[in-house]
Amino acid sequence: MKIIEGIENIKEPIQNAVIAIGNFDGVHKGHQALLAEAIRKAKEINGSSVALTFEPHPLKVLNKRNPPPQITRYEQKVSLISKTGVEILICIPFDPSFAAISPEAFIDDLLIGKVGMKAIVVGEDYAFGRNREGNISLLREYAKNRNFELIVKAWAYVSDDTSERVSSTLIRNLVQEGRVKEVRPMLGRYYQIKGRVARGRDRGGKLLGFPTANINIYDELCPKTGVYAVTVDIDKRLFQGVANIGYSPTFGDYTFTIEIHILDFKEDIYDKNIKVNFIERLRSEIKFKNIDELSAQIRKDIERSRTILSQMVA
Repeated sequence: MKIIEGIENIKEPIQNAVIAIGNFDGVHKGHQALLAEAIRKAKEINGSSVALTFEPHPLKVLNKRNPPPQITRYEQKVSLISKTGVEILICIPFDPSFAAISPEAFIDDLLIGKVGMKAIVVGEDYAFGRNREGNISLLREYAKNRNFELIVKAWAYVSDDTSERVSSTLIRNLVQEGRVKEVRPMLGRYYQIKGRVARGRDRGGKLLGFPTANINIYDELCPKTGVYAVTVDIDKRLFQGVANIGYSPTFGDYTFTIEIHILDFKEDIYDKNIKVNFIERLRSEIKFKNIDELSAQIRKDIERSRTILSQMVA
Protein backbone atom coordinates (compact mmCIF):
# COMPACT_ATOMS: atom_id res chain seq x y z
CA MET A 1 0.00 0.00 0.00
CA LYS A 2 1.31 3.42 -0.95
CA ILE A 3 1.07 6.00 1.85
CA ILE A 4 0.76 9.74 1.16
CA GLU A 5 0.90 11.98 4.22
CA GLY A 6 -0.14 15.57 3.60
CA ILE A 7 -2.03 17.26 0.77
CA GLU A 8 1.17 18.81 -0.56
CA ASN A 9 2.55 15.33 -1.22
CA ILE A 10 -0.23 14.46 -3.67
CA LYS A 11 1.87 15.30 -6.71
CA GLU A 12 -0.73 14.55 -9.37
CA PRO A 13 -4.32 13.27 -9.56
CA ILE A 14 -4.71 9.51 -9.22
CA GLN A 15 -6.08 7.70 -12.26
CA ASN A 16 -9.79 6.93 -11.67
CA ALA A 17 -9.50 7.26 -7.90
CA VAL A 18 -12.24 5.55 -5.87
CA ILE A 19 -12.12 7.13 -2.43
CA ALA A 20 -13.40 5.75 0.88
CA ILE A 21 -13.35 8.53 3.47
CA GLY A 22 -13.39 8.17 7.22
CA ASN A 23 -11.55 8.52 10.49
CA PHE A 24 -11.41 4.71 10.50
CA ASP A 25 -10.81 4.56 14.26
CA GLY A 26 -10.65 0.84 15.00
CA VAL A 27 -10.98 -0.13 11.32
CA HIS A 28 -14.07 -2.09 12.37
CA LYS A 29 -16.47 -4.11 10.23
CA GLY A 30 -18.29 -0.99 9.04
CA HIS A 31 -15.03 0.59 7.92
CA GLN A 32 -13.94 -2.65 6.31
CA ALA A 33 -17.15 -2.70 4.26
CA LEU A 34 -16.45 0.83 2.94
CA LEU A 35 -12.90 -0.10 2.00
CA ALA A 36 -14.00 -3.36 0.35
CA GLU A 37 -16.52 -1.44 -1.75
CA ALA A 38 -13.83 1.03 -2.84
CA ILE A 39 -11.62 -1.88 -3.89
CA ARG A 40 -14.49 -3.50 -5.79
CA LYS A 41 -15.42 -0.29 -7.62
CA ALA A 42 -11.80 0.51 -8.47
CA LYS A 43 -11.43 -2.87 -10.16
CA GLU A 44 -14.65 -2.29 -12.07
CA ILE A 45 -13.46 1.01 -13.59
CA ASN A 46 -9.79 0.08 -13.84
CA GLY A 47 -8.92 2.65 -11.20
CA SER A 48 -7.16 2.85 -7.84
CA SER A 49 -8.72 2.29 -4.41
CA VAL A 50 -7.93 5.11 -2.00
CA ALA A 51 -8.53 5.38 1.74
CA LEU A 52 -8.58 9.00 2.90
CA THR A 53 -8.23 9.60 6.62
CA PHE A 54 -7.12 12.25 9.11
CA GLU A 55 -4.53 12.57 11.87
CA PRO A 56 -5.04 13.51 14.60
CA HIS A 57 -8.66 12.44 14.93
CA PRO A 58 -10.82 15.54 14.27
CA LEU A 59 -12.35 15.33 17.75
CA LYS A 60 -8.94 16.00 19.26
CA VAL A 61 -8.99 19.35 17.46
CA LEU A 62 -12.69 20.17 17.72
CA ASN A 63 -13.22 18.82 21.25
CA LYS A 64 -9.92 19.52 22.96
CA ARG A 65 -11.31 19.44 26.49
CA ASN A 66 -12.66 15.91 26.38
CA PRO A 67 -11.72 13.97 23.23
CA PRO A 68 -12.52 10.24 23.37
CA PRO A 69 -9.60 7.81 23.63
CA GLN A 70 -8.77 6.32 20.26
CA ILE A 71 -9.25 2.61 19.61
CA THR A 72 -6.23 2.41 17.33
CA ARG A 73 -3.06 4.45 17.22
CA TYR A 74 -2.14 5.83 13.81
CA GLU A 75 0.49 3.15 13.12
CA GLN A 76 -1.96 0.35 13.87
CA LYS A 77 -4.67 2.00 11.79
CA VAL A 78 -2.30 2.17 8.82
CA SER A 79 -1.39 -1.51 9.26
CA LEU A 80 -5.05 -2.58 9.46
CA ILE A 81 -6.05 -0.56 6.40
CA SER A 82 -3.14 -2.04 4.48
CA LYS A 83 -4.40 -5.54 5.26
CA THR A 84 -7.73 -4.79 3.56
CA GLY A 85 -6.00 -4.57 0.18
CA VAL A 86 -6.50 -0.83 -0.40
CA GLU A 87 -3.88 0.46 -2.83
CA ILE A 88 -3.32 4.02 -1.56
CA LEU A 89 -3.74 5.64 1.86
CA ILE A 90 -3.89 9.43 2.03
CA CYS A 91 -3.58 10.89 5.51
CA ILE A 92 -4.40 14.57 5.91
CA PRO A 93 -3.17 16.45 9.00
CA PHE A 94 -6.29 17.77 10.70
CA ASP A 95 -5.94 21.24 12.18
CA PRO A 96 -8.18 24.32 12.63
CA SER A 97 -7.36 25.65 9.16
CA PHE A 98 -8.36 22.38 7.51
CA ALA A 99 -11.49 22.21 9.68
CA ALA A 100 -12.52 25.59 8.25
CA ILE A 101 -12.59 24.38 4.63
CA SER A 102 -16.04 24.65 3.06
CA PRO A 103 -17.72 21.44 1.88
CA GLU A 104 -17.66 22.73 -1.70
CA ALA A 105 -13.91 23.40 -1.60
CA PHE A 106 -13.34 19.99 -0.02
CA ILE A 107 -15.05 18.31 -2.98
CA ASP A 108 -13.75 20.50 -5.81
CA ASP A 109 -10.24 21.38 -4.69
CA LEU A 110 -9.19 18.31 -2.73
CA LEU A 111 -11.21 15.27 -3.81
CA ILE A 112 -11.56 16.12 -7.50
CA GLY A 113 -8.69 18.55 -8.12
CA LYS A 114 -5.92 16.95 -6.06
CA VAL A 115 -6.91 13.30 -5.70
CA GLY A 116 -8.70 12.77 -9.02
CA MET A 117 -11.90 11.28 -7.62
CA LYS A 118 -14.14 9.29 -10.00
CA ALA A 119 -16.18 7.62 -7.24
CA ILE A 120 -16.62 8.10 -3.51
CA VAL A 121 -17.76 5.58 -0.91
CA VAL A 122 -19.22 6.88 2.35
CA GLY A 123 -21.45 5.73 5.20
CA GLU A 124 -25.08 6.75 5.61
CA ASP A 125 -24.31 9.41 8.23
CA TYR A 126 -21.31 10.97 6.50
CA ALA A 127 -20.82 14.71 7.09
CA PHE A 128 -17.84 16.85 6.13
CA GLY A 129 -16.42 20.32 5.72
CA ARG A 130 -16.71 23.39 7.95
CA ASN A 131 -19.06 22.72 10.87
CA ARG A 132 -20.01 19.43 9.18
CA GLU A 133 -22.10 21.43 6.71
CA GLY A 134 -21.56 18.92 3.92
CA ASN A 135 -23.80 15.85 3.77
CA ILE A 136 -25.05 13.08 1.51
CA SER A 137 -27.48 15.42 -0.26
CA LEU A 138 -24.69 17.80 -1.21
CA LEU A 139 -22.52 14.93 -2.43
CA ARG A 140 -25.41 13.59 -4.50
CA GLU A 141 -25.92 17.01 -6.11
CA TYR A 142 -22.21 17.40 -6.86
CA ALA A 143 -21.96 13.87 -8.24
CA LYS A 144 -24.42 14.81 -10.99
CA ASN A 145 -22.63 18.05 -11.86
CA ARG A 146 -19.01 16.93 -11.46
CA ASN A 147 -19.17 13.53 -13.14
CA PHE A 148 -18.30 11.24 -10.24
CA GLU A 149 -20.24 8.37 -8.69
CA LEU A 150 -21.52 8.44 -5.11
CA ILE A 151 -21.83 5.09 -3.34
CA VAL A 152 -23.54 5.14 0.06
CA LYS A 153 -22.91 1.96 2.03
CA ALA A 154 -25.50 0.75 4.50
CA TRP A 155 -24.47 0.50 8.11
CA ALA A 156 -23.00 -2.71 9.47
CA TYR A 157 -25.04 -4.11 12.36
CA VAL A 158 -23.86 -5.87 15.49
CA SER A 159 -25.90 -8.94 14.56
CA ASP A 160 -28.72 -9.98 12.25
CA ASP A 161 -31.32 -9.70 15.01
CA THR A 162 -30.52 -6.21 16.30
CA SER A 163 -30.87 -2.64 15.06
CA GLU A 164 -27.71 -1.59 16.88
CA ARG A 165 -25.04 -0.62 14.38
CA VAL A 166 -21.32 -1.16 14.62
CA SER A 167 -19.57 2.09 15.51
CA SER A 168 -16.31 3.27 17.01
CA THR A 169 -18.28 4.78 19.90
CA LEU A 170 -19.97 1.46 20.73
CA ILE A 171 -16.68 -0.44 20.57
CA ARG A 172 -14.94 2.16 22.72
CA ASN A 173 -17.67 1.99 25.36
CA LEU A 174 -17.62 -1.81 25.46
CA VAL A 175 -13.84 -1.90 25.94
CA GLN A 176 -14.09 0.65 28.75
CA GLU A 177 -16.75 -1.55 30.36
CA GLY A 178 -14.48 -4.59 30.13
CA ARG A 179 -16.77 -6.36 27.65
CA VAL A 180 -13.88 -7.23 25.36
CA LYS A 181 -15.39 -10.51 24.18
CA GLU A 182 -18.27 -8.58 22.59
CA VAL A 183 -16.07 -6.34 20.45
CA ARG A 184 -14.35 -9.16 18.56
CA PRO A 185 -17.20 -9.70 16.04
CA MET A 186 -17.33 -5.95 15.41
CA LEU A 187 -13.59 -5.55 14.90
CA GLY A 188 -13.00 -8.88 13.19
CA ARG A 189 -10.18 -9.42 15.66
CA TYR A 190 -9.56 -9.25 19.41
CA TYR A 191 -9.01 -5.85 21.00
CA GLN A 192 -5.29 -5.27 21.33
CA ILE A 193 -2.97 -2.94 23.20
CA LYS A 194 0.73 -2.44 22.64
CA GLY A 195 3.27 -1.55 25.30
CA ARG A 196 6.81 -1.78 26.51
CA VAL A 197 7.80 -4.23 29.24
CA ALA A 198 9.18 -2.24 32.17
CA ARG A 199 10.70 -3.03 35.55
CA GLY A 200 7.93 -3.49 38.06
CA ARG A 201 7.87 -3.94 41.83
CA ASP A 202 9.16 -7.49 41.52
CA ARG A 203 6.33 -8.95 43.59
CA GLY A 204 4.74 -11.33 41.11
CA GLY A 205 7.48 -13.94 41.11
CA LYS A 206 8.99 -13.51 44.56
CA LEU A 207 5.86 -13.02 46.64
CA LEU A 208 3.14 -14.70 44.63
CA GLY A 209 5.00 -17.30 42.61
CA PHE A 210 3.66 -15.91 39.32
CA PRO A 211 6.14 -13.62 37.54
CA THR A 212 4.56 -10.83 35.55
CA ALA A 213 5.51 -8.49 32.73
CA ASN A 214 4.61 -4.92 33.64
CA ILE A 215 3.44 -2.93 30.62
CA ASN A 216 3.80 0.76 29.90
CA ILE A 217 0.89 1.09 27.49
CA TYR A 218 1.16 3.11 24.27
CA ASP A 219 -2.54 3.04 23.44
CA GLU A 220 -5.12 5.55 24.64
CA LEU A 221 -7.96 3.08 25.19
CA CYS A 222 -7.45 0.70 28.10
CA PRO A 223 -9.96 -1.96 29.16
CA LYS A 224 -11.73 -1.66 32.50
CA THR A 225 -9.83 -2.73 35.60
CA GLY A 226 -9.98 -6.45 36.27
CA VAL A 227 -8.48 -9.78 35.29
CA TYR A 228 -8.51 -11.00 31.69
CA ALA A 229 -7.64 -14.06 29.65
CA VAL A 230 -5.21 -12.79 27.01
CA THR A 231 -2.79 -13.83 24.32
CA VAL A 232 0.57 -12.11 24.06
CA ASP A 233 2.46 -11.43 20.84
CA ILE A 234 6.22 -11.34 21.45
CA ASP A 235 8.36 -11.02 18.32
CA LYS A 236 5.49 -12.52 16.29
CA ARG A 237 5.25 -15.51 18.63
CA LEU A 238 1.91 -15.98 20.38
CA PHE A 239 1.65 -17.03 24.04
CA GLN A 240 -1.25 -17.49 26.42
CA GLY A 241 -1.56 -15.38 29.53
CA VAL A 242 -3.56 -13.69 32.27
CA ALA A 243 -3.63 -9.90 32.57
CA ASN A 244 -4.41 -7.83 35.62
CA ILE A 245 -5.36 -4.19 35.09
CA GLY A 246 -5.77 -2.13 38.21
CA TYR A 247 -4.43 -0.74 41.45
CA SER A 248 -3.20 -3.76 43.45
CA PRO A 249 -5.60 -3.22 46.39
CA THR A 250 -4.28 -6.26 48.28
CA PHE A 251 -0.89 -4.54 48.59
CA GLY A 252 -2.41 -1.19 49.47
CA ASP A 253 -0.24 0.99 47.21
CA TYR A 254 -3.00 1.80 44.69
CA THR A 255 -0.66 2.45 41.76
CA PHE A 256 -2.21 1.77 38.35
CA THR A 257 -0.50 -1.10 36.56
CA ILE A 258 -1.02 -3.52 33.70
CA GLU A 259 0.62 -6.83 34.58
CA ILE A 260 0.73 -9.91 32.38
CA HIS A 261 1.52 -13.40 33.61
CA ILE A 262 2.59 -15.27 30.48
CA LEU A 263 1.88 -18.97 30.81
CA ASP A 264 4.78 -21.42 30.52
CA PHE A 265 7.24 -18.63 29.74
CA LYS A 266 10.67 -17.87 31.24
CA GLU A 267 12.41 -15.49 28.80
CA ASP A 268 13.80 -12.06 29.72
CA ILE A 269 11.67 -9.54 27.80
CA TYR A 270 12.46 -6.29 29.64
CA ASP A 271 12.28 -3.26 27.31
CA LYS A 272 10.63 -5.30 24.55
CA ASN A 273 7.50 -4.04 22.81
CA ILE A 274 4.72 -6.60 23.06
CA LYS A 275 1.09 -6.80 21.96
CA VAL A 276 -1.67 -8.05 24.25
CA ASN A 277 -4.95 -9.39 22.83
CA PHE A 278 -7.87 -9.29 25.26
CA ILE A 279 -9.99 -12.42 24.88
CA GLU A 280 -12.37 -12.35 27.85
CA ARG A 281 -12.75 -10.64 31.23
CA LEU A 282 -12.56 -13.12 34.08
CA ARG A 283 -13.43 -11.02 37.10
CA SER A 284 -13.16 -7.67 38.84
CA GLU A 285 -10.11 -6.67 40.82
CA ILE A 286 -10.54 -7.75 44.45
CA LYS A 287 -8.80 -6.88 47.72
CA PHE A 288 -7.80 -10.15 49.37
CA LYS A 289 -7.09 -10.70 53.06
CA ASN A 290 -3.55 -11.87 52.46
CA ILE A 291 -1.03 -12.98 49.82
CA ASP A 292 -1.90 -16.66 50.16
CA GLU A 293 -5.54 -15.94 49.34
CA LEU A 294 -4.47 -13.85 46.33
CA SER A 295 -2.11 -16.60 45.11
CA ALA A 296 -4.90 -19.17 45.34
CA GLN A 297 -7.19 -16.95 43.25
CA ILE A 298 -4.47 -16.39 40.65
CA ARG A 299 -4.16 -20.19 40.25
CA LYS A 300 -7.90 -20.33 39.58
CA ASP A 301 -7.61 -17.45 37.11
CA ILE A 302 -4.84 -19.26 35.25
CA GLU A 303 -6.81 -22.48 34.98
CA ARG A 304 -9.91 -20.68 33.79
CA SER A 305 -7.83 -18.73 31.31
CA ARG A 306 -6.30 -21.94 29.93
CA THR A 307 -9.79 -23.34 29.37
CA ILE A 308 -11.03 -20.20 27.62
CA LEU A 309 -7.92 -19.86 25.45
CA SER A 310 -8.08 -23.49 24.39
CA GLN A 311 -11.53 -22.80 22.96
CA MET A 312 -10.90 -19.33 21.49
CA VAL A 313 -11.88 -18.40 17.97
CA ALA A 314 -8.91 -17.62 15.72
